[in-house]
Amino acid sequence: MSSSADQDIPFRPKEEQGEAGAPSKNAFKKAQKEKEKAEKAARRQEQERQQREQAEANDTAKHLYGPLPSSSDSPANLPKQEFTELAQLYDAKEDQEVTVDARIHNARVQSAKLAFLVLREEAHTIQAVIAEGGSNKISRQMVKWCGGINSESIVRATGLVKQPVEPVTSTSISNFELHVEKIYMISEAAQMLPVQVKDCMRPPPLNEDLKEEAETDAQGLPVVSLAARLNNRVLDGRTAANQAIFQLQSGISNLFIEFMNANRFTWINSSRLVGAATEGGAGVFEIRYFDTKAYLTQSPQFFKQMAIAMDMKRVCEIGPVFRAENSNTHRHLTEFTGLDFEMVIRNDYHEVLSFGERLMLYIIRNLQQRPEYKRLTKVVDEVFPGAGDFKLPSGDEAQRFTFSEAVKLLNENGIEASDSEDLSTSQEKSLGRIIRDKYNTDFYTIDKYPSAVRPFYTMPDPSNRKFSNSYDFFMRGQEIMSGAQRIHDYNQLCERMRANEPPLDPLSEGFRHYTDAFKYGCAPHGGGGLGLNRMLQFYLGLPDIRFATLFPRDPGRLAP
Repeated sequence: MSSSADQDIPFRPKEEQGEAGAPSKNAFKKAQKEKEKAEKAARRQEQERQQREQAEANDTAKHLYGPLPSSSDSPANLPKQEFTELAQLYDAKEDQEVTVDARIHNARVQSAKLAFLVLREEAHTIQAVIAEGGSNKISRQMVKWCGGINSESIVRATGLVKQPVEPVTSTSISNFELHVEKIYMISEAAQMLPVQVKDCMRPPPLNEDLKEEAETDAQGLPVVSLAARLNNRVLDGRTAANQAIFQLQSGISNLFIEFMNANRFTWINSSRLVGAATEGGAGVFEIRYFDTKAYLTQSPQFFKQMAIAMDMKRVCEIGPVFRAENSNTHRHLTEFTGLDFEMVIRNDYHEVLSFGERLMLYIIRNLQQRPEYKRLTKVVDEVFPGAGDFKLPSGDEAQRFTFSEAVKLLNENGIEASDSEDLSTSQEKSLGRIIRDKYNTDFYTIDKYPSAVRPFYTMPDPSNRKFSNSYDFFMRGQEIMSGAQRIHDYNQLCERMRANEPPLDPLSEGFRHYTDAFKYGCAPHGGGGLGLNRMLQFYLGLPDIRFATLFPRDPGRLAP
């Protein structure tokens, strides 16, 4: 119950509420201000729109830039447009009109009347100039638009090739620049990129542990780690050095193809799927194959030998190789590209070794001598110094050592080694330095490895069964190829398999089809397998095999 004092106090409505719920004076004033503010913004937007429309109406060059016109906008009877690659402009002519499709490497506005672009295509760059006026009446709006193009966008530019007053030192094409007459957007890149291509063009940090942390160099410029590069491979792959690296990789494959074709080899494409873990079975990837298990092949070795048993005589192939080895080193991958060959032996096992040596000398000498490969190597050398200093012996023969001779060289230089055990990685590197200093070569071969360190299908040396008819090739002290004469006699092969550690059953499902090939008769043969990624890495002296692999796979990486 209310007291009498409470009943005497008159009721007062809240200040924000007028009679019958009407807004108070303060609320009304607030709403009025909001309305005026909105009207003012609308007038400003309308004014800006009118200014834009007026500017567009006065833009004499609006047809010369902007989105790329569709093909339907052009009459069907017009001739198709011809395009020039930036690589062709090193030898261009003054006032030559060209049309190029290129990326925007850099864009900047010098003034309201002048803008500069750096156009990039693969490893080639050229400066482009957009200046107000001229015969096409280029407008200030066009100058402003060009200066605001996002880096890495793709444009189509038409213009006249001109000689600059002074050579342009910041581009690969320094003796010419492109005076743009029209330019259209083909594909616009995002304004914010996870890494900048220009940052990836600087040398990467060496001996890093693939860390993700951002770093800066002594000048305060961003340093892009190997992990960041691989995580953004599409952007990283656009650098001049990477373009050159993978063109050289293509070159090695092409030279391999040339040599094999010239020597009348038959190209085969063997399967990468098998139903049992073969060649020892330790380092294979197991996969599901419908309702059973299958495995990815460690090499095409068995298939090459079976092709020889088919009387193909000389076979070769290029394809992926899988190794399920948990090796996180600078030279190991779980997937790499193999260049393989196998051939019939007529007289002596060294026919195979000599053929492999000639193959390697052919590839390396042509990488060093052909003008395009020399140019590409020079591009890589700007980021990875030493890429062009690979040494070869004079003459037409490779430097060859027996395994015992290699061990002797190590021992003579104070490095303990045994001719009954395989060489360690550190021993191989030391041997590479010794041979480079003494014989002036970065490529050499080692013959007659101990039988105990080679696969079961390797032919023992008939003069000394402690050793085998097998070899390895080395570049800069690191192995890039293994090969051997194979056992072609069925009974001898089965005997070696049963004596293997661990023993292997030649009649098991995993080996039966392979061993049967020799039961039916097979010619003496041998061959080898070259790792494309390693060869490229060691030819260029790259610090990590991942730099020589487009999309590397290692124990910690399955993407991109």
